[in-house]
Amino acid sequence: MGRPDAIHRYIERVGYREPGILARLRAETSKHPQAGMQIAAEQGALLTLLTEIIGARRCLEIGTFTGYSSLAVALALPPDGLLLCCDVSDEYTQTARRYWAEAGVADRIELRLGPAVETLDALLAAGAEGTFDLAFIDADKPGYPAYWERCLRLVRRGGLIVLDNMLFHGRAVEPQPGDESGQAINAMSERIAADERVTHVLLGIADGMTIARKR
Repeated sequence: MGRPDAIHRYIERVGYREPGILARLRAETSKHPQAGMQIAAEQGALLTLLTEIIGARRCLEIGTFTGYSSLAVALALPPDGLLLCCDVSDEYTQTARRYWAEAGVADRIELRLGPAVETLDALLAAGAEGTFDLAFIDADKPGYPAYWERCLRLVRRGGLIVLDNMLFHGRAVEPQPGDESGQAINAMSERIAADERVTHVLLGIADGMTIARKR
């Protein structure tokens, strides 16, 4: 979402501290043909802070791309922490793996390539229900309801589920016919608002982030 340049520069200067390795990854990804898929720096800072606040040790990520959000979370995990990343692209995540190694956090991250629903179902079948502290969802928008329901089972009580693109460039507010992703996000927000299993807030940061705490 847009804001005056002076305010944006002010937030960049005093609103958060971006580690150098994250800044380099963000700069490299900005040249990628799909650069719009990368989260904003302030979103990364928020994910780091949330990870620290709840003392997370086991985290999930659905949609990794080049690794900015995963690196922001992994840097906040303890040495024996785990971030399990779900993605379908070996090509995009090659960049992520390179930066994980450079940052010294590759041993905290497990990448599973393939449909995320299959990975999440496998975790549930293996008895992982209620064992994760935080989940971050930033993948195909029509898939959000399936990811949401599985993450609600996998995250412990008091844990967090964070969803990106919850304003979807404003298209989620009044989705137009034929706009599958805009309609999906609109429906997802309505669903979360009515879900008594969580306490939630939709923030206007970047393209919109919803933070939900499992009751």
